[in-house]
Amino acid sequence: MLYVSVAAVWRSSHSCVHCRSGIWSLGDVARRAFTSSVLRTRQEVSPVFSKALDYGEKVAIIDHSGEHSYSSLYNTSRSLAGHISQALACESGDLQGKRISFLCANDASYTVAQWAAWMCGGMAVPLYRKHPPAELEYIISDSQSSLLLAGQPYGEALEPLAQKLGLPCLHLPPTSSLDSLQAAEPPAQPTKTLSDWAERPAMLVYTSGTTGRPKGVLHTHSTLQAMVQGLVSEWGWSRDDVILHTLPLHHVHGIVNKLLCPLWVGATCIMLPDFDAKKVWERLLSSKTPVVSVFMAVPTIYSKLIQHYEQHFTTPRVQDFIRAVCKEKIRLMVSGSAALPQPVLRRWKEITSHVLLERYGMTEIGMALSNPLNGPRIPGAVGTPLPGVEVCIVMNDTTIVRSTNKETQVIAGLEGRAGELMVRGSSVFQKYWNRPQETAESFTEDGWFKTGDTATYKDGVYWIMGRTSVDIIKSGGYKISALEVERHLVAHPDITDVAVIGARDATWGQKVVAVVQLQKGKTLTLPELKAWAREHMAPYTIPMDLIVVKDMPRNQMGKVNKKDLLHQFFPS
Repeated sequence: MLYVSVAAVWRSSHSCVHCRSGIWSLGDVARRAFTSSVLRTRQEVSPVFSKALDYGEKVAIIDHSGEHSYSSLYNTSRSLAGHISQALACESGDLQGKRISFLCANDASYTVAQWAAWMCGGMAVPLYRKHPPAELEYIISDSQSSLLLAGQPYGEALEPLAQKLGLPCLHLPPTSSLDSLQAAEPPAQPTKTLSDWAERPAMLVYTSGTTGRPKGVLHTHSTLQAMVQGLVSEWGWSRDDVILHTLPLHHVHGIVNKLLCPLWVGATCIMLPDFDAKKVWERLLSSKTPVVSVFMAVPTIYSKLIQHYEQHFTTPRVQDFIRAVCKEKIRLMVSGSAALPQPVLRRWKEITSHVLLERYGMTEIGMALSNPLNGPRIPGAVGTPLPGVEVCIVMNDTTIVRSTNKETQVIAGLEGRAGELMVRGSSVFQKYWNRPQETAESFTEDGWFKTGDTATYKDGVYWIMGRTSVDIIKSGGYKISALEVERHLVAHPDITDVAVIGARDATWGQKVVAVVQLQKGKTLTLPELKAWAREHMAPYTIPMDLIVVKDMPRNQMGKVNKKDLLHQFFPS
């Protein structure tokens, strides 16, 4: 089998061995095993709070209550850690991985709760304030949490669950008076100084549940640090950066990319309690120090910001001002967590002069692929592997593409073919909590995590075609990417949002169904959509059915649960 090297050649004179994921040399396998074994021991691993005292009185977080320095967050977290140890009667101060569930607003209290859980050797389990009580109870119970932390104003939500489940619940003071934790009667200080952080469990992050019941994804301090350092290196983070944070804090995007990364390097994080288009624009354009230099969001947020812009910023003078400010003061804008519609990317570039940096990641792996910070960004592509990450594409049990951050190897003649994307590296999670079978089924025998996403490699970059189970539609002998169909349909002048699903069909196997949200006051029929689509799309990808909805149902990270859509509109 002939391999063609792209960017560089994998140099090896060793004989070949058949691995479950493809055909690679023994030298490659041995080298990878060696790299995996030494990476975490060669590099010191420690939680982000260990760096806080180095940054002292520098402002770490700005929220609705004001400014919070690194030293203040550290000292407050240390006091809370003592209270947690006391509440759980832990004299040694090492909870040895006991789960601490916490529900906090998007403000400094979140960081204090997270750091405190780590300082006393616990595992942080972030909850989401918009989840109903049944969902909160599920996560608390599934994680087997030992204690709950309630930030303001969520004590009323957590206290009944704490009583029902027989768990202690500590209530944090308002964010404006978090320092009062330091002034309170101090509990006995831990007698053990925690170390050996690398393989200590750090966090349980629950999946969004778009393909089933949410699963707890266990990350160690080592995998979290690998995620952070990869992004810090690739995206040029520095202590001079200021990021505007508007995302929920129970997923990797909000937790790692937008909070742990800036706190790792000593940057400043401006936290808004919720997304508000008006307030985001005001902060992005404000000359008030500190000036925002980094912004990250999901595609839905960019769409809403564009809508606000077009409704309120109508004069050329204002538009020129916005473009100039964004170009001069903001160094990086990133989009992720869902596919970015190309009309949104193009319009955002017209408004701000920024080509959004698209990347690919998952709860289980952090960020794996990214377009470059400097250099051309191909619209719709998710770039190449981040430092410390290996990816491959497997088709019919054969690896057809394999890449690291430095080099790529492709089987001759198979570039552009689709297969399952697999990932391996120091940022990959340890296991699904209490789900040994699902954990085992998610990895190959040689350690590749099976993402469940279909991808292709062409033009020197990776492209995500969608979830293998719900985004790849098999119709009339064709394999159709629902995401590719969506990218075309969202360009229709009357469509504001779209989700493409594959419904069972006796003739075609599956039929392409477009679920669309229209511009206000517009109507659209299936014949009209087909007539338009014939000018833009391959015939076999044109929707066979059209469903118009008032609002597209998306979760807090901007994702559509397509299984729910199928059950709703095609219940049989």
